[in-house]
Amino acid sequence: MTSDAHPKECYVYIVLPGETEFITAARLRIEKTRDSEPIGELVYGKKYLALPNAVEIDPIELKLSDQKYETARMNGMFGALRDAMPDYWGRRVIEKHLGKTGLDEFDYLMLGADDRAGALGFGRNATPPAPKREYNQTLDLERLQTKAEAILNDENLEADAEDEQIQELMLDGTSMGGARPKTVVENEDSLWIAKFTTPHDNWNHPKVEHAFLTLARACRLSTADSKLTTVAGKDVLLVRRFDRDKSETGYRRHRMVSALTLLKSKKKPAAKSGWSYLVLADEIRRVSSEPEADLKELFSRIIFNACVSNLDDHPRNHAVLAKDQHWRLSPAYDLTPMPSIAIDNRDLAMTCGLHGRAAKIANIVSGHGRFLLAKDEAEKIARDIKTIVGSEWDAHLRRAGVSDKDCAAIASAKLYAGLDYPIEGGGTHRD
Repeated sequence: MTSDAHPKECYVYIVLPGETEFITAARLRIEKTRDSEPIGELVYGKKYLALPNAVEIDPIELKLSDQKYETARMNGMFGALRDAMPDYWGRRVIEKHLGKTGLDEFDYLMLGADDRAGALGFGRNATPPAPKREYNQTLDLERLQTKAEAILNDENLEADAEDEQIQELMLDGTSMGGARPKTVVENEDSLWIAKFTTPHDNWNHPKVEHAFLTLARACRLSTADSKLTTVAGKDVLLVRRFDRDKSETGYRRHRMVSALTLLKSKKKPAAKSGWSYLVLADEIRRVSSEPEADLKELFSRIIFNACVSNLDDHPRNHAVLAKDQHWRLSPAYDLTPMPSIAIDNRDLAMTCGLHGRAAKIANIVSGHGRFLLAKDEAEKIARDIKTIVGSEWDAHLRRAGVSDKDCAAIASAKLYAGLDYPIEGGGTHRD
């Protein structure tokens, strides 16, 4: 069945709800077939299964059981484990540290930071390590931003300090999704993701993203908390981590599974045909302890994304979160506009209605039943969000300190909020 290549194995650790210490939950083994195709196997430990407070790693694919789970997808990597792996930025930091590229998925999994997203950890030993206790502080941001820029520009850091500097970024910069340079800092008894600017930005991303998060909150959406700070004359966005809570004994870690995992999909263009808000709604209805509230929230976010041209709303930018035994839709995050010349035809990243990905209110409302909403309720949500976006867009950008130039750069994203939307049967209607 298998090739001569040695299998790769590790233990999967988890922090149980309400706790702050890792315990061993499962063992992961990746072995290649004779055709060199990786097969992943995961088995929960007997001692773990015997715990009265044991919880599943994934509510869909890896439920608590004594069976052996197997997958041939994603190079043998289960979706919930992939969610805890380094993102594009994290992989770039790891490669810089090692001085080489082309690592396989298992290598990235093992080289990721201890403070990765969610409640999982990974290691070679059956006994898990102690969780990280000390974090970079906001006063370290200038130094960390300088290092991040050096990596972005592929510059060589000082030879005698390079290993230490790259390792510092590895510890806190590889745990969250996305491609932008980031790190994690501790401030006001919370952990925050610090998102930096880059030399290639077309506008001030920290200020614009903060403005969009506050605008979403004005639309009564649940979002991650955010605030702006300035470091050496450059703006940095701080987004509070909702998968962590401070306690007297350390940080409680909450399980988190991405929509990409719920959809059993990949973040590749070839997999995009399987990305669907409608299917995601079906999965959330299966796993959420309060499906009606979560589906109404998800529907509202789709309307908001259409109104502000957040067209990069891929499944990695949605998740379910378990702070206790129960799963709920996580707060919204990564809300950014995508200005476009195409006013009439803009598509979201996922199928959002009965007529595909078209970012039009009539299309989104057409799938109202999948979100457990009556049509008139769905239309009211759409009208309310569209009205708030249209009337408060400028105020939130100004309040965040976005410049006239940057307001103009993203203005075409706002135009979409004021359009007449086609409805079934032809014609248009004004909300």
